[in-house]
Amino acid sequence: MPVTTSPGPRAVVQRIPAYVPGARAAVDQRAFKLSSNENPFPPLDSVRDEVARAASLLNRYPDMFATELGEALAARHGVDPAGVVAGCGSVAVLGHVLQAFCDAGDEVVHAWRSFEAYPILVGLQGAVGVEVPLAADGRHDLRAMAAAVTERTRVLLVCSPNNPTGPAVHHAELVELLAAVPDRVLVVLDEAYVEFVRHDDAVRSRELLAAHPNVVVLRTFSKAYGLAALRVGYAVATPDVARAVRTASTPFGVNHLAQVAALASLRAEDELLERVDAVVAERARLLAGLRDQGWSVPDAQGNFVWLPAGPRTVDLAADAVAHGVLVRPFAGEGLRITVGDAAANDRVLELAHGWVTRDGSAQG
Repeated sequence: MPVTTSPGPRAVVQRIPAYVPGARAAVDQRAFKLSSNENPFPPLDSVRDEVARAASLLNRYPDMFATELGEALAARHGVDPAGVVAGCGSVAVLGHVLQAFCDAGDEVVHAWRSFEAYPILVGLQGAVGVEVPLAADGRHDLRAMAAAVTERTRVLLVCSPNNPTGPAVHHAELVELLAAVPDRVLVVLDEAYVEFVRHDDAVRSRELLAAHPNVVVLRTFSKAYGLAALRVGYAVATPDVARAVRTASTPFGVNHLAQVAALASLRAEDELLERVDAVVAERARLLAGLRDQGWSVPDAQGNFVWLPAGPRTVDLAADAVAHGVLVRPFAGEGLRITVGDAAANDRVLELAHGWVTRDGSAQG
């Protein structure tokens, strides 16, 4: 009998590591899930009610272009509605940006370590990732990133606040970067955690969009708005750039329930942002507690903190699981820990104190 084999995938697919999601608790396990940067609060009643009503239309296709949502977001960002493209989470929208602007062999400059989906999306497009090391304090080295731009560079990615280390780029720094980068290079500002930023020189993306046609801003409803399960994000750009991204987008990529929930969330923004303020307050308490224990934690501007643990990272993550806390380990580097509710954060501080006491040092 002849031996048969299945068709082989592209070589690049065989080389690219799979995306690793945050750990989930077993069905029979009770644990604090601090591994996926989720909002600790459940949906608002008003949002849940709108979604429940919309469920009666599940037999119909959604608005393919998320028109009403796009118009609401355009008004918020002060742009033409033609400049807004919604998608299945901001990571999917970024994939469409790369599909629209990168050919095989083109370069994409980004910081590292940063969001782990970047090398995957770049590689799948056949582009070449140019990784620029973060500064010692976990921040983007924007001058080094500008210096890494070559004639082959098509896209430069800025993750602010940076996932997983936490610091955010300052507005003045980004203005300097844009002055140094050629206009032919698309500068993508990934602001998945922007609502949590609390420093004096926060990026003013509306100004950047108005002044620089090569800027694309990515946002999501997954984090601050607590809609991670529905997967809705968007890009804001010039109409010409947005048109190209829309062409590359998956048809009907934002489902009807996601569109309804996002619009309802925008209407309830004041109530939602009160929750963001509560997360920020808990972040400050968690950050202060860890630093008091001796941990060298970078500035935290998202809804998470970064615990440098070096070679101890995997062991500490396993110990956290054993004590009912799920965190996100990056082997050999550190732990990303989502800011949870007060009880979850108390448990993190208790664990981290135990690690210092047991090992005699907070650092990896």
